[in-house]
Amino acid sequence: MFCECRKSGFLNNSDFMLFSLYKFIIKMNMESAHKSSCCGLGNDTLVSVGLVLLRLAAGGFMLTHGWQKLSNFETFSAMFPDPVGLGSGLSLGLIVFAEFFCSILLLVGLFTRLAAIPLIIGMAVAAFVVHGADPFAAKELSLIYLFIYAALVFTGPGKFSIDYLLRNVYAKIRAPFV
Repeated sequence: MFCECRKSGFLNNSDFMLFSLYKFIIKMNMESAHKSSCCGLGNDTLVSVGLVLLRLAAGGFMLTHGWQKLSNFETFSAMFPDPVGLGSGLSLGLIVFAEFFCSILLLVGLFTRLAAIPLIIGMAVAAFVVHGADPFAAKELSLIYLFIYAALVFTGPGKFSIDYLLRNVYAKIRAPFV
C-alpha cells in the first residue's frame, strides 16, 4: 500500500524515509518487549529483581520498627495505644508479630503473600485509626507501606525467594504422580 503511494507520488522520498524509520522503530520496540529489557536480562528476571528490592527495602525498614517494639516490649506495653479495643498489650503483641516476624518472612521470601496480610492490616490501622484525624503527612508513611505490601500480595515474591524454590521443588515431587 505504501509502496503504491510512493509510486503514485503521494509520498515523497523524505516522507517515505521518515515512515520507514518509524516502522523500523515500532518493529524494534515490539521485538524488544518480548526479549530483553536491560543488560541482556529477560523482562521476568528484571521484574523479579525489582520485587526482591521491594521486599528487602520494605521488610528491612519495617523490621527496625518491629525490633524497637520487641526489645522494649515492657516499656511500650504501658503506653501503646489500643486502637481497636483489644487492650494495649495485645495490640502491641500483634503489631510486633506483623512488624518483626512477618518482615523477616518478607525478607527471605517465605510465605510472602500471607506475611504481607498482617502488615497490611497493621498499616491500615495505623493510617486510618491511629492517625485518622491527623494531617496527611502523619499517615503518609503508613500508606506507602500499605500499598507496597498490597502490591506484594498481588505480585508474589518473584524468582529470588524461598517461595519460588519451594514451588519448584513441589512441582518436581508432584510431577511423576500426575
